[in-house]
Amino acid sequence: MSAIQTEDCILCREEGGRLVWRSEGWRLVHAGEAAFPGFFRLICNRHVAEWSDLAAEERQHAMEAVTLVEKLLREHLQPTKINLATLGNVVPHLHWHVIARFDWDSHFPNPVWGAALRDSPAPNIRAVEQVLPALEQALAHGLEAHFKAGGSHG
Repeated sequence: MSAIQTEDCILCREEGGRLVWRSEGWRLVHAGEAAFPGFFRLICNRHVAEWSDLAAEERQHAMEAVTLVEKLLREHLQPTKINLATLGNVVPHLHWHVIARFDWDSHFPNPVWGAALRDSPAPNIRAVEQVLPALEQALAHGLEAHFKAGGSHG
């Protein structure tokens, strides 16, 4: 397991989005993708490229954090679907994408990284954005409690 931060890695140099919450081991950011207002990233703070680089206990604790983020997005945003992804092809630094998807979004049902099928209705995007402050507060509180309970995994 590498704890080395590298200057070549954007997620070692930058937050990776608007910071919502941070612990010693992980951070949650809002991705700031205008067409996808429910797009978050849970990012490992140390430079780790692969999921299997984490100890089994760390993986379990991180997956429970991803689950917590998913549950709170579902509760607050009532999306059509949640997309979970950890690709790392472009940025080989361990991070999870947790994306609330709506049947009205520009790419649905295709992945957010593909071509747009339509424009997303501005009123729908604004409605999601209005819920973000309460959602992000719930995310920060929930993750803080989760990682505090997990001790050294946070």
